[in-house]
Amino acid sequence: MRFSKHKQVTVFGAAICFVVVFSLYLMLDHLQLDHSKNNPSSGGQLSVLQDKIDHLERLLSENNEIIANIRDSVINLRESVKDSKRVLEAGNMSQGSLEMLPSPPLVVPIDSEDCQFSARPYTKSAGGVQMSDVYDLLAFDNPDGGVWKQGFDIAYNENEWDQEPLQVFVVPHSHNDPGWLKTFDDYFHDQTQHILNNMVVKLHEDNRRKMIWSEVSYFAKWWDNIDDQKRDAVKSLINTGQLEIATGGWVMPDEANTHYFALIDQLLEGHQWLERNLGVKPKTGWAVDPFGHSPTQTYLLKQSGLSNMLIQRVHYSIKKHFSSQKTLEFFWRQNWGDTDILCHMMPFYSYDVPHTCGPDPKICCQFDFKRLPGGRISCPWRVPPQAITDNNIQERAHLLLDQYRKKSKLFQSKVLLVPLGDDFRYTEALEWDQQFQNYQRLFDYMNSHPELHVKAQFGTISDYFEALRSSIASSTSGSLALPVVNGDFFTYADRDDHYWSGYFTSRPFYKRVDRVLESHLRAAEILYSLALAEMRRFGKSNNFPAVESYKLLTAARRNLGLFQHHDAIAGTGKDWVVVDYGTRSLVIFNPVEQARTSVVTVYVNRHKVQVLNSHGHPVTAQVSAVWEETNRASTELSFVAQVPALALAVYQLSESQELHAAAAQYVFQQQGKHLSVNGAHQFRVSTHQDPTTPFSIENAHIQLWSSPYTGLLERLKLKEDGLEQQIKVEFAWYGTTSNKDKSGAYLFLPDGEARPYTPSQAPVVRVTKGPVFSEVTTTFTHITHTLRLYNVQGVEGQSVEISNSVDIRGEFNHEIAMRITSDLNSKDRFFTDHNGFQIQPRKTMRKLPLQANFYPMSSMVYLQDSGSRLTLLTGQALGAASLKSGQLEVIMDRRLNQDDNRGLGQGVLDNKITANCFRLLLEKRTPAGKADENDPNSFPSLLSHTTFTYLNHPFIPMATSVDFSAIPLSPYSPLHSSLPCDIDLVNLRTIQSKDEGGGPSAEAALILHRKGFDCRFSNRNTGLLCTTTRGKIFLDKLFSELMVKSLTQVSLTLMHGSAAGQSPRDVSLKPMEVSTYRLELS
Repeated sequence: MRFSKHKQVTVFGAAICFVVVFSLYLMLDHLQLDHSKNNPSSGGQLSVLQDKIDHLERLLSENNEIIANIRDSVINLRESVKDSKRVLEAGNMSQGSLEMLPSPPLVVPIDSEDCQFSARPYTKSAGGVQMSDVYDLLAFDNPDGGVWKQGFDIAYNENEWDQEPLQVFVVPHSHNDPGWLKTFDDYFHDQTQHILNNMVVKLHEDNRRKMIWSEVSYFAKWWDNIDDQKRDAVKSLINTGQLEIATGGWVMPDEANTHYFALIDQLLEGHQWLERNLGVKPKTGWAVDPFGHSPTQTYLLKQSGLSNMLIQRVHYSIKKHFSSQKTLEFFWRQNWGDTDILCHMMPFYSYDVPHTCGPDPKICCQFDFKRLPGGRISCPWRVPPQAITDNNIQERAHLLLDQYRKKSKLFQSKVLLVPLGDDFRYTEALEWDQQFQNYQRLFDYMNSHPELHVKAQFGTISDYFEALRSSIASSTSGSLALPVVNGDFFTYADRDDHYWSGYFTSRPFYKRVDRVLESHLRAAEILYSLALAEMRRFGKSNNFPAVESYKLLTAARRNLGLFQHHDAIAGTGKDWVVVDYGTRSLVIFNPVEQARTSVVTVYVNRHKVQVLNSHGHPVTAQVSAVWEETNRASTELSFVAQVPALALAVYQLSESQELHAAAAQYVFQQQGKHLSVNGAHQFRVSTHQDPTTPFSIENAHIQLWSSPYTGLLERLKLKEDGLEQQIKVEFAWYGTTSNKDKSGAYLFLPDGEARPYTPSQAPVVRVTKGPVFSEVTTTFTHITHTLRLYNVQGVEGQSVEISNSVDIRGEFNHEIAMRITSDLNSKDRFFTDHNGFQIQPRKTMRKLPLQANFYPMSSMVYLQDSGSRLTLLTGQALGAASLKSGQLEVIMDRRLNQDDNRGLGQGVLDNKITANCFRLLLEKRTPAGKADENDPNSFPSLLSHTTFTYLNHPFIPMATSVDFSAIPLSPYSPLHSSLPCDIDLVNLRTIQSKDEGGGPSAEAALILHRKGFDCRFSNRNTGLLCTTTRGKIFLDKLFSELMVKSLTQVSLTLMHGSAAGQSPRDVSLKPMEVSTYRLELS
């Protein structure tokens, strides 16, 4: 139900992605070389990968068996590469990468029409509900509501249903977490397979029985293990409407910490599996267990062709308010556009049987027939269920109908939804009989007594929504008009002051690994699709292990999908490439859709080295020491690389007798101590510094000053316009309350405001200066904190990189936060993102407890006043707040020694040394006027969008041992030019063939997102080689050599066609739109 780590999933998926990325470059390069001999680089290439896998094995030793399996795959892949022959092809595959990137314009050209979207005033729909207004309205008190503790007493008149009978749909369901207290496989073997096996038998026994299922990951595993006869029986149940697949994603995803790439990917994987194997197209979303709900997920469901959705975990005060207003059913609309989806909010505490039939759980529990006396579970209210007999059916039916009627008073229509299930229900055949037979007796009695004015039946979730829509359509004179709701449903509280804001940060190590895995999977998907198209273009498909690589990709997709489950992600440092000389080629992949200048860093084993581009020209490089406090542990090489969009560039790294790469210079300081620096004879090192003068580093765009005592940031200046702000970084501790209920994996229950982090001794401060980057690093007891400026003309030079290596493994009930305090007059407003897709304005409310003012941050959080915006962009999902004007706070790690009584049964004690990565961006802002203060829409700047992309999709370096003179690796640039600045290539994902064998088809899913951005910020000196084009992409001019053979717009997950049909010439996107196209290249 609630939490798991999925360590093996993460490692397995990451290693698979590296296998695919490495092999794809080797395949692409085959086309460009005129040597008909075995590939001499593949052995060294794959040995590097094996070293990487060995490192992962040491890092997560409990995954030995999985890693061994991956290693076997790598060895097999290496042998297949050795056996393949190089292909004779004249010339290069593409153009654009043979020259240095052209000089970028001083100002990015932005079409004036592209600025109108973010500047338009917000118009609230008539009778609409804006969630920010609801938060202002509510007192968030918690009076005792009687039998419905968090609600109120409900009364009704007996004759209310005389004209229109009550329609009751009882929807059997079983919520199967793909890993929580057990692993995915253990749950499957112990419970899930038995649920599904019994489902086939028990539904066929009576065609009035219904069931819904959500998690395709389990269903697919079960499907692979059943025979054709059982498969046919399943298809029959689907065709008759007895079985419905709801949502149809690979998992039921978390909606707080996930990035929209991963949300789409797991949804697409599930929908494609359903279409291939069952011919099913889900119509309704079912989300009973995510801990809060995001409007991003509703938009993605709508774009996938779903019409309805259900949510459950919403703050109890909001549920009470919506219940009192009869607005539990509504059209959920995005703040920025009319993309409605019909949504049902469950009104009570939980999705289990005691909290779904009506307001009184003591009564509803009596109709959970798994709890009949003699069973393994009972009712906590100590009144057990009774089997339905002729002697008690009248009393039992009236008792249950009373709950149905009371629940129906919370809704506008006479159509009632009653879920019947819980976690891993219907495992045993006995429970199927207990539930279905007793309920059918109750239904038969109710339906045979017309004076009760009720029709009760089993149904699927879509049966219910169809009846609801029919009721809406037939209502006279608009008497049944459901409201429009804008906003989100965070932060979730299930009772008292128990806010589920802890899980926004819990286990940050895995949140960081998830983000890295997403980037690598996306890179592998894109390279695979391009490589496959190039092989077909040259008629060399047999030289490419298409099926084998596609199976690796499929496994990686599914493992990433499992990690998006609400009990997984709700729970690293740099991924270094090691270069050991003679002469090595470094192949660098730019995974983003714009040409780019960025810094690449690799470990090296000596400091005298030179870096050449593919033309043999030297590039700016810097050799730096890798330190463990004041001892040099190793050496790293950093250089500035230029790579076109989605391209592979080749750089040569070689030994030199002279120092071609500049050596970094260092200043060390520790107040009150004399330092001795060891192992740095190749570098200029000083240990003298005026203890009263702040440290300062700068590049062409920024200058910053940090404390001479702590090394922490104090001031920041933008050189372009002289804007200077007081911006201070500090750290703070939270403890947990002394009350009975304490912080745990889910809950954040602090013991008051955070206390300043005060180290027991003065920290070691190290200042690094060089031609590629300069930085200030502070080593505290629990944190190694670095501020870095890149000496790059462009995006990476316009923000401060912040990295924190956090180690709280020795702490007891502590949470550590980074606090950024500025002189911006932001008042009580700040802004967080939803899933890296859209921005939600927030308001810090004093009437709420401190923990209620923390919100999920997937990509960014920012403050602003009339003249400036300060944005913190993140490389991992964390919890964030602004508890005071001008202040941002991010929880970086949590170590908690007890369970928080939400089912996990343990604290958070498996902490790892965790690297949190951020970019801090200060921008001058042109104010928009008074209305701007209350606008529910806000958008990042174009620079902010791009900075986030660079942070989360860095260059991917891959070292080879190719002899440049004998085997001249060539760059590969598939695009003629960059995509427009506001277009995000979400994915280019090869679609699986319908043929047996699980290989690729000739088509790929091209998924694009047009980002909304705010034009009231400077676009000078961004270094971007792109423009905006009012959302238009001319595909005939997009690719260098490949041609668009066909292009068809479809729904997001490929299930449905589009009215737009086939449009082979261009693509046109509205602001914020995410669209998918079936693309075939030739």
